[in-house]
Amino acid sequence: MSDDEADPELLALLRQSLGLGPSASSSAPPPPPDTGILKSAEFICDNAVDVSISSPGTKAAAATLWTLIKERDFSTHSWAQHELHPTARDEATVNFIFTMDLLNFSFWSERAEDQRAAIDYRGQRWTGYFSLVAALQRALDEGYPITTPSFYASEDQCPDLIIAHIFRSCTAEPFPLLAERIRLLRSAGAFFLQSEEDCLLSSSSPAALIKQADHSAARLVNLLVQKLPICFDDVHTFQGRDVVLHKRAQILVADLWACFNGQSYGRFDDIGAITMFADYRVPQMLHSLGCLWYSPRLEGRIKRGELLESGEPAEVEIRGCSIWCVQLIKREIEARFAVELSEWKANGEGRDVNAVLIDFLL
Repeated sequence: MSDDEADPELLALLRQSLGLGPSASSSAPPPPPDTGILKSAEFICDNAVDVSISSPGTKAAAATLWTLIKERDFSTHSWAQHELHPTARDEATVNFIFTMDLLNFSFWSERAEDQRAAIDYRGQRWTGYFSLVAALQRALDEGYPITTPSFYASEDQCPDLIIAHIFRSCTAEPFPLLAERIRLLRSAGAFFLQSEEDCLLSSSSPAALIKQADHSAARLVNLLVQKLPICFDDVHTFQGRDVVLHKRAQILVADLWACFNGQSYGRFDDIGAITMFADYRVPQMLHSLGCLWYSPRLEGRIKRGELLESGEPAEVEIRGCSIWCVQLIKREIEARFAVELSEWKANGEGRDVNAVLIDFLL
C-alpha cells in the first residue's frame, strides 16, 4: 500500500468512532414490540390514592386460582367450549371475533336480571357479554352478514334500522349504547373499505391486519390502536401522564389466540405481552378475593351506586391496579408452583398460565 492510499481498516475504525458507519450494535435485532400497558399499570399502581394491592391477598388468590386451573384443566380449549363461541378456524371466524370485540363493552344494567336487556336465541335468554355474541349468531342465522366489514360499512345494505333489528332485546330494556356501537361498526367498516379501494392490502381486512402483525400479539394491539383509534384507542391522563390500557384491542388478540388454540390466525409468539383486560367485572372479583383494597371514600361511592366516569382518577386506578394485580398473581403462580406448572404444561395441549387465561378464569 502506498503512502497515498488510506488504510481501509483504520478508515472504518475512524468512521465507527464518529458514528458514521456501521457498528457492532447496528446488527443487533430490533427490540420486541411493546404496548406500554404494563408500564402504565405499574405507574398507576405506584401513584394510586384510592386503590391498593394486598400482597397477602394476592398470594392467597394465586394459590386458589392455581388449584382451579388444575381442577378445571383450564386452557385455550376452554374458550371454544362455550356454545355461543364460533368453532370453525377460518377467516369468517376472524371476522366474527373482530366484530364481537369491536362491540365488547358496557353491558352494565341496574335492572333486575329478568328485566335487563337480553337476546332470545335458540330457546335461551342471554344477557351481558353473551347477549352480544348471541345477537351476532342470531343475525347470521337470519341471513344478515353482520360480521362482514363490507356489509356493516354500507348504510344502504345495512341501515341503522337493520342493526337495531339485529340487536333487538326480548325485554323492555333496549340493547345498551346501540348508537355508539353503530358508530364503531361504521368507522371500522369504512377503514377496511377505504384500504381495499386504495389497494392497501395489508390493512384491507381483520385477517390482513393479523398477517401484518407477523405473529406478535403486542404488534397487533399497536396496529389496531394505530389504524383504528376511534375503535380501539384507550388512553387516559393520570397524574399528569398519559397511560394506556387498550382493553378491547387486547381482548381481540386474546380471543383469537384462544379460539385458534395458538395456531394459524391465533399464533402469537409473545402472548405473554397481553395483560388482563381492564373492565368492571374482574376488578369486582379481585376485590372480593381480597386482592384489591379501596379507600373508604371509594367504597362509599361504590356502595351508593355512584357512576365512575371513564377516565376519572378512581376509575383509572381500579383498572390499572387490576392489571398489575393479575400480573403479580401470575408471577406468584410461576414462582411458587414452578415444578407443578412445568409438568402440567407438558401434559396437555394449550395449557399455560398467563394474564389472558387468569382473566378468562375470573
